[in-house]
Amino acid sequence: MASFTAKDVQTLRQATGVGMLDAKRALDENGGDKDAATRWLREKGLADKAKRAERQASQGAVAVVRQDNVAAIVELRCETDFVAKSAEFVSLADELAALVASKGEEAPAELQDDVDRLSTTLKENISVGRVVRIEAGDNSIVDTYLHQQAGRGVNAVAIELEGGTPELAHDLAVHIAFARPSYLHRDDVPADEVAAERETIEAISKNEGKPEAALPKIVEGRLNGWFKERVLLDQNYARDEKVTVAKLLGGATVVRFAQVVIGS
Repeated sequence: MASFTAKDVQTLRQATGVGMLDAKRALDENGGDKDAATRWLREKGLADKAKRAERQASQGAVAVVRQDNVAAIVELRCETDFVAKSAEFVSLADELAALVASKGEEAPAELQDDVDRLSTTLKENISVGRVVRIEAGDNSIVDTYLHQQAGRGVNAVAIELEGGTPELAHDLAVHIAFARPSYLHRDDVPADEVAAERETIEAISKNEGKPEAALPKIVEGRLNGWFKERVLLDQNYARDEKVTVAKLLGGATVVRFAQVVIGS
């Protein structure tokens, strides 16, 4: 029977990044020899995979696919922009987005083996990140926008518009890409966030020595500015600052939108 201690298991875990059961099994298979156990784990791909999983995947690529009345966004994460710009990485992101468009948001699981294989080949922590699928209703249209850098998507938007033209939908998708709103309506902003921001603005205004009688108007004005940073319908349209998005829409309605930006 192999001779090793719990401390040996812990040492092997720390050296390779694997779990307790894998470390114990490796020592069992190799007569308690730590060097042989380490080689065994590497040969099985367990050590490298565990170490990769611990590394932060803050880079990546985002892909967009639009098929008739469906738009899909998929984020594929990795550790470095070098890998994110590689042809095989970008190609896999595109394949994942096409799969989501045709089958649904759970579809990336079908390509998990391909993701794992690429992770092993490129020696980085690679994983599927955010996944979005928007299917337009009977009276709506969808459009998308993808901002690219060095051959990979880094900022993706999908939008569903009711009662508007494809041109308007695309213009709004471009606006969202660069204005980066978090919410569609003011009512979508959590009440506790609004209350906290109101308190902060009141405190700032008082510390600035603003007249007590003028505080309500000052607070509301600054709160409106805060909403404009976050709420799509409140924002000034990027191509014409004199027009709000709400006014630009006319009789059209934004049903929903989604945005995925690498690194955010």
